[in-house]
Amino acid sequence: MEQTLDDLRWLGLDWDTGPIIQTQRLDLYRAALARLQEHELVYPCTCTRGDIDVAASAPHAEQEGPVYPGTCASRSAKDAERITDRPFCWRFRVTDSPSFTDRYRGPVHIDLRQTGGDFVVWKSSATPAYQLAVVVDDADQHITEVIRGDDLIPSTPRQLLLYRALQLPPPQFTHLPLVVGPDGRRLAKRHGDTRLSTLRAAGVKPEALLGLLAWSCGWIEDLAPVSLPLLLPRFRLHSIPHQPFVLTPELLAKIGYSAT
Repeated sequence: MEQTLDDLRWLGLDWDTGPIIQTQRLDLYRAALARLQEHELVYPCTCTRGDIDVAASAPHAEQEGPVYPGTCASRSAKDAERITDRPFCWRFRVTDSPSFTDRYRGPVHIDLRQTGGDFVVWKSSATPAYQLAVVVDDADQHITEVIRGDDLIPSTPRQLLLYRALQLPPPQFTHLPLVVGPDGRRLAKRHGDTRLSTLRAAGVKPEALLGLLAWSCGWIEDLAPVSLPLLLPRFRLHSIPHQPFVLTPELLAKIGYSAT
C-alpha cells in the first residue's frame, strides 16, 4: 500500500482522508450481511466452482464465468445453521437488473440473470466479496462519484441492487476505456513492466507521464510534459476517446522509458 501512496504522491495526487483498510472494517461488512440475511436477500451456497461449471448448460464469456444455475437458491438464510460439514459462501438473490445512466456512456442495461446470475457477497473464507465491500465502503465515505474502468460495468447493476437492499444512496457511475497493449489486451506484465514505481526508478519525470495521459484523453494536442495544476481546468470526460488507449513501446520511449 505504501508503494501505491508513494506513486500517487509522485504524480502530484493527494486525498482528503487516509486509506481505508478493509481488514479493520469487518464489523461494518458483517452488519451489512446480517441485514441482507434478515430480509432473506441472500442464501448460503455450498457449490464449488467445479460444481457450477458442470451445472452450467450454456457457454459463457471468459470474464463473467458461467451463470449460476440456482442450485442452492431454495435455501433460506437460517439454513446456514445446519451446514456444518463443508464451507459455504453467501449469494445475493438477483430478481431484476437495474439500468443506470453512465456519465460517459449514457444509458446502460445488463441482464444479470444472463450474466452470472446470483452473485457472491460473502466468501467461504468469512470475508466480504468485492461487491459488498465496495458498496459499504463507498456509502460509509459518502462517495457521490465513481470513475473506473469499463471492465467493471457488469459490477454496477450488482452494486445498485446492494445499495437498494441496504437502503443506501448510490453514487453516479462513470466507466472509461482501459489502457491496452499493442495486442489489444488489457495492459499487463506480458507487455513489459509499466508500473509507476518502475517508471519512477527509470528516471521518467511525472510531468512526462502526465503529458502522455493527458494527450491520450484529448486534453492537450501534442504529447509534451505538463504539470497537474495546468491539467485540472482541462478535465473533460467527453473528450476522452471511446476506443481503448493503446500504449506502445514507441510512446513509452517518448517519455523516456524502455519497457523490457
